[in-house]
Amino acid sequence: MTQQELYDILEGGVLRHNRWEFIADDPIQIPHQFRLQQDIEIAGLFAALLAWGSRVSIIRSADRLMQLFDREPYSFVMNANDRELNFVHRTFNSTDLNHLIGFLRFHYQRHKSLETAFLVEGQFEAKSSLTAFHQRVYQSQIQPSFRTQKHIANPQSGSACKRLNMFLRWMVRRDDAGVDFGLWRNISMAHLHIPLDVHVQRSAQQLGLLNRKQSDWKACEELTLQLKKLNPQDPVRYDYALFGLGIEAKMRPKSQ
Repeated sequence: MTQQELYDILEGGVLRHNRWEFIADDPIQIPHQFRLQQDIEIAGLFAALLAWGSRVSIIRSADRLMQLFDREPYSFVMNANDRELNFVHRTFNSTDLNHLIGFLRFHYQRHKSLETAFLVEGQFEAKSSLTAFHQRVYQSQIQPSFRTQKHIANPQSGSACKRLNMFLRWMVRRDDAGVDFGLWRNISMAHLHIPLDVHVQRSAQQLGLLNRKQSDWKACEELTLQLKKLNPQDPVRYDYALFGLGIEAKMRPKSQ
């Protein structure tokens, strides 16, 4: 398949799936409930971190969490007392939630935006910045919850960091479709990495964009590099196309 053919397929997928209608069935609908930047950041982070399992269950759990936050996540984080919140989504539990609330309070007491938690000396480079974020979450308190570390992926351990890359896409990408927020301006869209989930990986392999079989950081880097050849300034634009193509293939009736 030629580069032009790949480009045409993926651009067609973007037109079909990078649309306002996409929001209704995706966890990104959770931060879209808010207008204050800090509310969007906090709601987006939790919606992304809870994003494993079916999209219906993810949205249900994330919405329930926003109810626990009294629909004012930033105010809740900054003013919450030490009471334990009762919350569970798969293996994510109240211990994890309360630790992350503590981290967010610690961060927002010092910074206006969560963007700075992903910068290293004011710059963003995907692998080092995601590693730095992982470290900052657990250096923010005297007694961190070590069990919570598994919910904040680290590329140094080989993780594809799908959920954090998705959160970064939400916060950084901007176009006319209105799906992503484009709130953060110190991180270039060109430096984002693809959120590698099973649908994206399957589509990329079928299109010859990804050879690696494992779903890990090396696969994330390999696919992102291939997408940069098609759009150097916004490679993650094709996340929607690859995800949509994967869903379409899953829903297509099997031949008899």
